[in-house]
Amino acid sequence: MTSLAEMLMGLERVDPATLAAPLPSSLGLSHGPVSSSSSLTTPVAVSHPELIAAAASPSSPIAVFFFGPPVARKASSNRVKHVRKSTNSVLAGTIAGAMEICITYPIDYMKIQLQLDARSTTPRFKSMADVVKQTFQNHGIRGLYRGLNVAVLSPKAVVRFGAFEQLKKLNVNEKGQLSSTATFMCGLGAGAFEAIFAVTPIESIKIKFIHDLNFSEQKYNGLFHGVRSIVKQQGLKGIYQGVIPTVMKTSTNQAIRFLVVESLKDWKKKGDPRAKVNKGLTALFGAIGGIVSVFLNTPLDVLKSRMQGLEAHKYRNVVHCAYQIGRKEGPLA
Repeated sequence: MTSLAEMLMGLERVDPATLAAPLPSSLGLSHGPVSSSSSLTTPVAVSHPELIAAAASPSSPIAVFFFGPPVARKASSNRVKHVRKSTNSVLAGTIAGAMEICITYPIDYMKIQLQLDARSTTPRFKSMADVVKQTFQNHGIRGLYRGLNVAVLSPKAVVRFGAFEQLKKLNVNEKGQLSSTATFMCGLGAGAFEAIFAVTPIESIKIKFIHDLNFSEQKYNGLFHGVRSIVKQQGLKGIYQGVIPTVMKTSTNQAIRFLVVESLKDWKKKGDPRAKVNKGLTALFGAIGGIVSVFLNTPLDVLKSRMQGLEAHKYRNVVHCAYQIGRKEGPLA
């Protein structure tokens, strides 16, 4: 792109009368009154450096004409910075979410298998170690990663933190702080967004894939065959099966997690919203928030897994599912 200085260097080839003419009034950039002692057709003896310095000023008519008012240029620059920051946040959230899923997936697999294992009949698995043992014997190490290709497609981390930050901006006080109640409600809203738009479809398919390993004849031969079979047999209902317990579980889970994390951050900052918390403590606070939310949310997680498994037809709704589990398997199921 031609610089302003290079454009100005060529002004001596322009008719002086053209330069002296006032800018169109519609632009609102009038130079002001012209002295009667000066001639509009007389060239002004100004050296190149002086001319360039005067015209290159952010508020000069020529700079305004080519690049817009200084305020507009500053606002445009801020928008570019905001878009770049948001893009980086989304990219970082996506990569972090995918890494989290890959690292923790075997644990998630074991958890789901135990949750699907009805205690009213003879249990299939005795413990987490037994889940690993039987999976290795029957399906090899790949069995522990059954459904991983579905899970990594979930943008849940991006949706979760993006929704929370937007809700947080709407609820902070004049000091930029968020009360405990507001933090809990923002986490609740972020979890609901995450459950509806990112978690339910992915979790429903993933749990069906994992449950499929427990039968002698498996229904699904891969990701595309499995999704096609589910949609063909159950329609979109099969993809969004268990949406109510998923929203209940995810929203309360994130509400508890964000409340714990933000409260610990406020404690560390000692009431100063401008203070920074180092990455090590942030990770520690996140781990504490995750542990607390998991312990408090396990019953809802069990309901979600049962409502999304291949035997979900046994339950009329989430209330009936909870009643059947409590009556036949006890509160510890």
